[in-house]
Amino acid sequence: MEEQDLRSPRKLLRAAQYVRMSTEHQQYSTENQSEVIARYARQHGMEIVTTYTDSGKSGLTLAGREELQKLLAEAESGHADFSAVLVYDVSRWGRFQDVDQSAYHEYVCRRAGVNVHYCAEQFQNDGSPISTLIKSVKRTMAGEYSRELSVKVFAGQCRLIELGYRQGGPAGYGLRRQLVAMDGTPKELLSRGQQKSIQTDRVILVLGPAEEVKVVRAAFETFTRGERTEAQIAQSLNDRGLLTDFGRAWTRGTVHQLLTNPKYAGMNVYNRRSFKLKKKRIVNTPDMWIRKEAAFDPVVPPEQFLRAQQIIQARSRHFTNDEMLERLRNLFKRYGTLSGVLIDETEEMPSSSAYRSRFNTLLRAYTLVGFTPDRDFAFIELNRALRRTHAEHCETLLSKLREDGAFVRQDPITDLFIVNEEFSMSLVMARCQATASGSTRWNLRFDASLRPDVTIAVRLEPDNQTVRDYYLFPGTDLFTTRLRLSRENGILIDLYRFDDLRFLIGMAERRSIERVA
Repeated sequence: MEEQDLRSPRKLLRAAQYVRMSTEHQQYSTENQSEVIARYARQHGMEIVTTYTDSGKSGLTLAGREELQKLLAEAESGHADFSAVLVYDVSRWGRFQDVDQSAYHEYVCRRAGVNVHYCAEQFQNDGSPISTLIKSVKRTMAGEYSRELSVKVFAGQCRLIELGYRQGGPAGYGLRRQLVAMDGTPKELLSRGQQKSIQTDRVILVLGPAEEVKVVRAAFETFTRGERTEAQIAQSLNDRGLLTDFGRAWTRGTVHQLLTNPKYAGMNVYNRRSFKLKKKRIVNTPDMWIRKEAAFDPVVPPEQFLRAQQIIQARSRHFTNDEMLERLRNLFKRYGTLSGVLIDETEEMPSSSAYRSRFNTLLRAYTLVGFTPDRDFAFIELNRALRRTHAEHCETLLSKLREDGAFVRQDPITDLFIVNEEFSMSLVMARCQATASGSTRWNLRFDASLRPDVTIAVRLEPDNQTVRDYYLFPGTDLFTTRLRLSRENGILIDLYRFDDLRFLIGMAERRSIERVA
């Protein structure tokens, strides 16, 4: 009887597999993932009963990953036909920028009695302290990979802009997208929506049909001579039956956009707007734009384009700040919202670019009239303020160190502070962020390439102006490029916390031998 029991087949554990391949170039296809998962299932007595596949989906967010959403919903329902989820590795589960989000989705499964297994990882996801630590590091690395890739892609795109190549977007009225080979040899013109098929090919802007070029030049000519306004130019074009490059009627706003777009002067401009890592789209200030003069043949001379900008800016000079804000306030009351396009479309309103010039950003002008955009632009202003605060703290620290007799210089290449030619240090700012639960957190990022001997982390209060405290991290104890702090962080982290910088200044202070004696 006992021999019969030993020979009886063991009941296999029912499991679901989740595979994902993003739009980025991947080393492992979904088929390769499934092969490794199947081998893991055989070795651990599991039977794969269902498969969830997200092909061509980014792992940055849960949005758009319908199969993973179905898996989580099925597990959370308590009626799942499986008790385990098999995933190739931590990065296939997701490259979430917030590692807590990755952990939460796994927790949803575990809470419902469904354990997640990472089949290609070298650790067992058994909840032990060591596996939890390794998994946390892996999650951070997965998110950091996307951030580093984003930086590299952005740098590559900026380089292509500086070489005169076009990076996305429609050509515009009077222009066309020209495909060129790697050696610059012209190829065919691209139609609307058509993309290049060879990776080494590039796209430049060239003059479009002669009729369209003539219209653009006439618009600049009549505008710079003061013969017609944007609205009058739009009316004239509509009377002639001409349509925009989108096949629509001309408006004051579309003419204004034509007159203010530097591509018509042959300038290649990039990074006017940002949409990185699936975060909210933002409008960047001009100092963040990437420009290339004379990137391609201009439709109008650069001098004439500059004259048009001067005219547009000059129109608002007879308005005081209060008058400009009053017009903006009335526009807000009339429509219940504000935007750059709405401002440019409204007659007798200063242009949106005029508001940017007068108030630094449109967001500040909006704030002054009581309008809060749906999109969160506030962090643009906050980051600008943090850069100023960082510079102020650096100056203050340098002054205090030098007052106490320390010799401090700043490395012109790395910007590190070298103290007494003995040790280096850097200073980073950590702004206070509120979580959905009402708690606060501080995210620190360290430049691993600099490797300072001491990193000073300045933690700010919720107003992001007042200093809360300082963390002094020795380079020998810093093993990560990112660190998240909460109010209380345990002895292993808060060991480095100080209320002020007296300890650091004491380290750098020079004393004479007589004084020490």
